[in-house]
Amino acid sequence: MTTTLGTTTLGVCNLCEAICGVELTIEPGPTGDRVTGIRGNDADPLSRGHICPKGVALADIHADPDRLRTPIKKVDGEWVETTWDDALDLVADNIAKAINTHGKDALGVYLGNPNAHSLGAATHGVRLVKAFRTRNRFSASSVDQIPHQFVASEMFGHQLMIPITDIDRTSYFLVLGANPMASNGSLMTVPDFPQRLRELKRRGGKMVVLDPRRTETAKVADEHLFVRPGTDAVVLLAMIHVLFADGLTRPAAYVDDVERVRELVADFTPEHAESVSGVSAADIRRITHEYAGADGAAAYGRIGLSTQGFGSVCQWALNCLNILSGNLDREGGMLFPEPAVDFVKRGLVGRGHYDKYRSRVRNAPEYGGELPVSVFAEEIETPGEGQIRAVLTIAGNPVLSTPDGRRLGEAFDKLDFMAAVDIYLNETTRHADVILPPTT
Repeated sequence: MTTTLGTTTLGVCNLCEAICGVELTIEPGPTGDRVTGIRGNDADPLSRGHICPKGVALADIHADPDRLRTPIKKVDGEWVETTWDDALDLVADNIAKAINTHGKDALGVYLGNPNAHSLGAATHGVRLVKAFRTRNRFSASSVDQIPHQFVASEMFGHQLMIPITDIDRTSYFLVLGANPMASNGSLMTVPDFPQRLRELKRRGGKMVVLDPRRTETAKVADEHLFVRPGTDAVVLLAMIHVLFADGLTRPAAYVDDVERVRELVADFTPEHAESVSGVSAADIRRITHEYAGADGAAAYGRIGLSTQGFGSVCQWALNCLNILSGNLDREGGMLFPEPAVDFVKRGLVGRGHYDKYRSRVRNAPEYGGELPVSVFAEEIETPGEGQIRAVLTIAGNPVLSTPDGRRLGEAFDKLDFMAAVDIYLNETTRHADVILPPTT
């Protein structure tokens, strides 16, 4: 559609798995077309007009004068523009030199979060990284999504078998480490989450939020319990303790090792959880009874549960809570829905593997073919066979977004060579020798 304000084009925002529909206003400019506005697409069947601030900001990124539009390389400590042919030759030659001289593990690769939602990265990026055959592969996932995947693979047999909230039929919605009012129901990918929440309340249901912050979701919850940051695990374990202590468990017949779980949570009383988390023992007992007594209840946790010291314990305990209360694979509880494209049945993604090899310095186990990013710096700093000599980062800023970023930045300065695929000169890419900017 063309108006006096420009041309309107439909598209999607690919910043997260929700893939919200957007309307883009495009106007001609002196250097080509430019995006002057982005709004939610009311006609999109999944997002129904929803868009978050990050989606709106894509227009600003597209027009940002600081965005790199041509390759740059460092010459005598200064950045200068160069041609694509020259930049690609520099990257290829120096990566090959590091591998040929010191072995395949001399190359370290870091993939940032945008790789997970980029069509180009999905079709070409994975193959590129595999072609290097390096064990020193890192990504944002180890400080993001991996606890979800690890627990799913260990409990349900595949890293993508992550249960989804039956939001339209649940009567008790317990939310931890998530802000679905802002994310439109991350991982659920349901249209118009706010309306579904209103429908939950209209049918007499209840939403309880445990969160250190008064988030957009907490503001509209029936109850918000503040929890000290990083202590969600002890609250969840205490809730499981109450299930056993008060005779509230009703796991399905196929569930294994129930007594082992009882033993593991024996010491995690509500009183102990209160001393650690700040959530009162009385509240822990009460919400556990409410949850277990509801006609279909769902305990829902997202990245906030994973990005803490006991992230995997959180995800395991969350699943145990749903399983032991009889709310897994139950109407109104947590379900394994049938997706449009079933990656599990088609074998498009592996089930997930753990501890096939370990990092050289700290002996940390891999998951899914990558090492935890927390060992990245030491693998560069520590001499010996397998030491990282060259690094390629793709759409990531680990100096800013991963643990001990200052140390990692200093380690990057010790490399023989570093290349980055990114649209900005930032905390990470400023350490590179060459930056290759993709389109936006």
